[in-house]
Amino acid sequence: MLNIVNGLIVLLLSINVAFASTSTSKTLTDWQTTLPELLNSSPTKLVGKATFSVFIWDIYKSKLSTTSGRFPDKAGSVVYQINYLKNIDSEDLIEKTVEQWQHLEFKPDRYQGYVSQLKSMWPDIKEGDQLAFVTKSGKSAFYYNNQLIGSIDNPDFSTIFLAIWFSENTTQPALRDKLLGIAS
Repeated sequence: MLNIVNGLIVLLLSINVAFASTSTSKTLTDWQTTLPELLNSSPTKLVGKATFSVFIWDIYKSKLSTTSGRFPDKAGSVVYQINYLKNIDSEDLIEKTVEQWQHLEFKPDRYQGYVSQLKSMWPDIKEGDQLAFVTKSGKSAFYYNNQLIGSIDNPDFSTIFLAIWFSENTTQPALRDKLLGIAS
């Protein structure tokens, strides 16, 4: 009996892995392989740019672009690019992302499922690296140094991810204003 149960578990896990792999492959084909290819096929206009600093240390420079040149742009593409000026481990990057979601008072069941996806996508960041987030038609993708590294198809993910910087309750309102072109 135990062998039958173990066999069923292995079968179910195999089906789940096969389904997940098919889903991911299909999802990735929805995106251009490189960020420049994507931007050539779907041009965007700069909304704003800003530098994130902690005390006297610049951590990253970022810029927000959309199809319309305005944010939010629900009908077009949104591209948020971060150029890192410091090294940051992927684990720290994910921890800071979760801290921001907690600050924004998102319930853990809303974001917890994305954490493992981010862990499988995000590499350790070195000074000079770029991580770009692109969303269009309810789907989102990440590009690392212009190369596609993964995507998430749930429209809620793009909402909560962009909220880190663009919510009125962000921890960095001055950065938000610069990215939105409200302040220079």
